[in-house]
Amino acid sequence: MTERKRIYVAYAGGTIGMKATETGYAPVPGHLTEQIRDQPQLHTAEVPELSICEYEPLLDSANARPSDWLRIARDLAQHRHHYDGFVVLHGTDTMAYTASALAFLLRGLGKPVVITGSQIPLGVLRSDGRQNLLTAVLVAARDDVREVCLVFGSHILRGCRAVKASASGFEAFSSPNLPPLGMAGVQIEVDVARLRDQEPGAVGLPITLDAPVNLLRLYPGMPAALLRAALAPPARGVILEAYGAGTVPSADDELLQVLAEGAARGVVVGVVSQCVDGRVDLNAYATSAPLIEAGAVGGLDMTTEAAYAKLVVLLSEGRAPDEVRALFAQDLAGELTA
Repeated sequence: MTERKRIYVAYAGGTIGMKATETGYAPVPGHLTEQIRDQPQLHTAEVPELSICEYEPLLDSANARPSDWLRIARDLAQHRHHYDGFVVLHGTDTMAYTASALAFLLRGLGKPVVITGSQIPLGVLRSDGRQNLLTAVLVAARDDVREVCLVFGSHILRGCRAVKASASGFEAFSSPNLPPLGMAGVQIEVDVARLRDQEPGAVGLPITLDAPVNLLRLYPGMPAALLRAALAPPARGVILEAYGAGTVPSADDELLQVLAEGAARGVVVGVVSQCVDGRVDLNAYATSAPLIEAGAVGGLDMTTEAAYAKLVVLLSEGRAPDEVRALFAQDLAGELTA
């Protein structure tokens, strides 16, 4: 008889484990563990053995910071040799940021890490959390998945390609520039050809994840002073959401001067597209030329969430600006199409 897989479930926080209180739904220590214990479908022979760790304190994902990404990554890395796979339960608001960050932090883990949550708490009658959790656990038990995934509704997505697309729908996440890795329907079907073939290796985590990186969306008439503030010390990096394929107002001399000054100070500027379904090509239009001249790096088809998390991780690893610029444009965890 095949031995049951062992899955480590890290409950960082989020709606899935919340309980109704006098002031509304709120995280209550121990409540999620009780709910999982009372779900008979999670304890059948077909389901892996679950080991649940509830974080203290539980985190509302709106309060998540890069230090919380590192906390989760350290927890999973410390348990890598004791479990076959990992599930992270997380709030939906910043789930795509955390999924992206874990993809970069846990390169080399060589085991499935699946992030999920729900729109309705697990203890409520119509909760989507039951199916999300069960699908996540089954994906985390697969031998062919060796990367960070995000499971929600019927979709199995690459973690560093996911974005939150709906505030209330059960199909809350999408992957605009990469087809889903799989679908959870009558059967859980994974397209093996889309999976990353990562061999286990060292997981070198930074001591801290505190590199100051700002995020700024370009808009018509945006004053140069706003960009100057985003590039000012202590900033070491800025993700700029530019228009279309990566264009900026080339007639705004002050804005371009500010960009050049930031680059001269060693601030790394990564450029992504405001278009959900889009790709940055800084060589496509003349209005992108100032970005190249200022040393900015195009993020190709990276999501904003992935670009921000990637820059925070790279800069926190103590790399020089030129090395960070080179790595930002490279595919490290399946986050971009080269």
